[in-house]
Amino acid sequence: MTRLRLGIAPLKHDSRTVRQSLDYPSQAWILKDVPNQELDRVFQALADGTRRELVERLIRGPASVGELAKPFAMSLPAVMQHLQVLEACGLVRSEKVGRVRTCHIEPAVLRLAENWISRQRTAWERNLDRLGDFLKTEERS
Repeated sequence: MTRLRLGIAPLKHDSRTVRQSLDYPSQAWILKDVPNQELDRVFQALADGTRRELVERLIRGPASVGELAKPFAMSLPAVMQHLQVLEACGLVRSEKVGRVRTCHIEPAVLRLAENWISRQRTAWERNLDRLGDFLKTEERS
């Protein structure tokens, strides 16, 4: 967590001091979660359907770029661009042996996204349970 300093300077207007619409003390501290850039890159990569299909295929096991490209109606260079995005975010790693490039999934990075989603699901389930309890008490009243 990073602390950001929010300084709201008073504005001068017709010889009276007007504050901006946010009524914070002049030097308030706001705690803000710094976005996890690695997680952002993972979700950005997974936002594309083709890349999600590539990840789904690689979860079953390693595959060559040629094997990965077969089911898609696109050129091999286009598939390689998708794989480069997946490699850049760490979801996929590849190795070249001779003329064949083989891709593998990186489970630790996939687990990172899974853990974030799980935490969000838990928080929403708690909130919905509380809402359900509130609605039940309102029905009785």
